[in-house]
Amino acid sequence: MSKKYYVVWKGAKTGVFELWNDVKNHTQGRADAQYMGFPSKAEAEAAFQSTYTKALTKRSMSKSSGAKPAASAAYVKADSAGASNSSSPAKQHADINIYCDGACSPNPGKSGTGMAVYQQQQLIELWYGLYQPMGTNNTAELNGLLAAFNYAQDHIKQGKTVQVLSDSKYSIDCITKWAKGWQAKGWTRGKGEEIKNLEIIKQCFTLYQALKANLIISHVKGHANIEGNELSDRMAVLARVKCTKGFVQYNETLDIKAILAMASG
Repeated sequence: MSKKYYVVWKGAKTGVFELWNDVKNHTQGRADAQYMGFPSKAEAEAAFQSTYTKALTKRSMSKSSGAKPAASAAYVKADSAGASNSSSPAKQHADINIYCDGACSPNPGKSGTGMAVYQQQQLIELWYGLYQPMGTNNTAELNGLLAAFNYAQDHIKQGKTVQVLSDSKYSIDCITKWAKGWQAKGWTRGKGEEIKNLEIIKQCFTLYQALKANLIISHVKGHANIEGNELSDRMAVLARVKCTKGFVQYNETLDIKAILAMASG
């Protein structure tokens, strides 16, 4: 793996660092932390002289304007009639990108969860399951985050960065914004008001707290022709249709065009 350099704009200590552990020590537990990795020291030093927002914007523009990665011979890629082949909606660089989604029909009603995993911009795995006979869109989406966090653990232990991408702003906000305050109030919304989906939220928040120093969580627009999001949607619907209670890997050929032609949520 090539050497990386890291910039910390907001943390206990700021500057350019060569060791990930230094970055982790300076940013862990800080909700306002701002940091990013770069392939060279010169790029890192230039970025530090600018701002985190400008660095994010530059990286996003670079990803969206760059050439799409070549298709791996192991996978059949979608043509122009399908979703985009790029996982470029990723907001920051990560070694592993995990798209998760939930589906429910009616709402409340039969629900399922799906996940699409990318490595080096290539689809490597699809997962589906966590069927609930009387679930909701929100429980299915939260189950998606929980499944993604569980999957991320082993990769983070190997020193990899992981990004989780969801089209559910509710789920993301529950874990990254609201849960800390709810926990401080004894897991209520204040005045004893009940929190919906509390058990799933607690599980997600516990894992998030343990992983967040090496975890990126990004919101993506649903049903916007983003390949990873569309594939996780198809897996969520498959889980609902097949009533798959566990969370299992999709073992058919990863023919993206054919999977995108499956029922959507």
